[in-house]
Amino acid sequence: MAAHCCSCSSSAPSAAKPFLLSGSCQSAYPHISSSSYAAPARRIRPLERSAVSLAEHHRGKIGLSIPCLKAGTSEVSEGAAEDESALGDRQEAVADGLSAPCQESTRNASYEDVDGFNPMAGWMEHEADSWREECGVVGIFGDDEASKLCYLALHALQHRGQEGAGIVTSDGGSMRAITGVGLVSEVFNQEKLGKLIGSSAIGHVRYATAGESALRNVQPFVAGYRFGSVAVAHNGNLVNYKELRARLEESGSIFNTSSDTEVVLHLIATSKARPFISRLVYACEQLEGAYSLVFLTEDKLVAVRDPYGFRPLVMGWRKNGALVFASETCALDLIEAEFEREVNPGEVVVMDKDGISSLCLMHRQERKACIFEHIYFALPNSVVFGRSVYESRYRIGQILAEESPVDCDVVIAVPDSGMVAALGYADKAGVPFQQGLIRSHYVGRTFIEPHQKIRDFGVKLKLAPVHNVLKGKRVVVVDDSIVRGTTSSKIVRLIKEAGAKEVHMRIASPPITGSCYYGVDTPCKEELISYRLSVEESRKFIGADSLAFLPLDSLRSMLGEEAPTFCDACFSGQYPILPRAGFYEQSKSTQAETFLPDNGSAIKYKPVGAV
Repeated sequence: MAAHCCSCSSSAPSAAKPFLLSGSCQSAYPHISSSSYAAPARRIRPLERSAVSLAEHHRGKIGLSIPCLKAGTSEVSEGAAEDESALGDRQEAVADGLSAPCQESTRNASYEDVDGFNPMAGWMEHEADSWREECGVVGIFGDDEASKLCYLALHALQHRGQEGAGIVTSDGGSMRAITGVGLVSEVFNQEKLGKLIGSSAIGHVRYATAGESALRNVQPFVAGYRFGSVAVAHNGNLVNYKELRARLEESGSIFNTSSDTEVVLHLIATSKARPFISRLVYACEQLEGAYSLVFLTEDKLVAVRDPYGFRPLVMGWRKNGALVFASETCALDLIEAEFEREVNPGEVVVMDKDGISSLCLMHRQERKACIFEHIYFALPNSVVFGRSVYESRYRIGQILAEESPVDCDVVIAVPDSGMVAALGYADKAGVPFQQGLIRSHYVGRTFIEPHQKIRDFGVKLKLAPVHNVLKGKRVVVVDDSIVRGTTSSKIVRLIKEAGAKEVHMRIASPPITGSCYYGVDTPCKEELISYRLSVEESRKFIGADSLAFLPLDSLRSMLGEEAPTFCDACFSGQYPILPRAGFYEQSKSTQAETFLPDNGSAIKYKPVGAV
């Protein structure tokens, strides 16, 4: 699917209908052009406007509403006695008797002194050796049950972030926010959702990429400033975050979080442009990197995507006319919203009581959509960047079977992300697919380990071998990727201990040789096994009888003419936007080190990656 950007594109979808930007917006920001994209001919019923504008209560400075207590609540509303207060000053703590302001979640506390308690740094070992998606965002406008629909949509996007979740709603005059650390179902209940009144909402699920894992960094963020209030949820990473923050701090801005998203709010607050959309465009024009953003004001819902379109963002409509934005189409499916189209790279889509409009954010760039959405991040039932994720993974499995065949008796997957590729491999190889590894869906982030240490305890908690499937068999194991290689070595050993005669690893991505700077939680490149070691050395490290990756050329051939519109920098080293110095802390030493695999052999490495 060719990528177009608003009015800069040469063509538009056939379903699009023309519209015009308001004259006030055009006069305040003359270079903004009206787009040939528009919504279907539907209108959202007007929101009731409060008799007293929130803007009258928030003059002069930005105030970020960051609930800083475990499972805390930030409730934002009008108050006649709060003329000088920032929007973030009204917070309601509803959790477990905690009273100290800005106390971080107990999930981040150290339990090393508690006998028998092993938090594993908050994560399973299997999770620590895999790429983690950055975040998922949702926006809903024009439905009286916006908060509950947002809650359900966040459930559908839970795979994109499991450290924290939040929802902000607006009833046309006031905004309310609840954020918390944990899964969506842990943060919200019926009582909390009942407090989130309003017909528009935005939501967020989070993995920590920029910023530490703490409640104060859980989005959406809500800010009050001299023109009113605004909430934002962000999927992506800004490569010039440190520069922007330093500049803003020099001019007097005070930051409440360590998240790169907060700079967007400060840029909006310090802009002298009017109206809000002009301030938003002013802010986004200074951002570099990946960002799919949803904003909520008292009367507007706005979606923005960066000019390269790194991260996905789609829009759809419910039967009652409510507009929905989400990171993936699986969220639209759950709440019965009909997919309309993607938010285009560089596009700003605005929804208010008068309808929907669109404008160009910047000059159109060649799209650079993250290919890992199709390899790992997105759910198989989603359509991302105009392609079925299921079909992409199935075809990748077939390519692996064509290019890296091996005599085998059974094909299994490392669940869940390797499942569809394994089906494609088995189909092409003419070998039965079976579930040789069963994944537990009930493993939390912390667990109690017996004093007598069990080898590979973390992996065994999450993955259990099926002995009858594996015993005496030559097994092909399909996984989505190898990052550091430590988990792969444990999985290979687990399968061999279950009686497998041979274990052949097939990886549904090219070797990862570079870090991602656009919103994916990845190690520095020196920690990546494919940067350190050749394929043969990697095979020895994980203990497999053979190891093969998806060739990069084959991946690009599968994408066809669209291949140049996908970012594969983690494989190729061809970064669309170079990171700033210090964006990620690099290893202090680049000298050769001893790499110790679980099979006991020592391997000297030198960088072999294409970075």
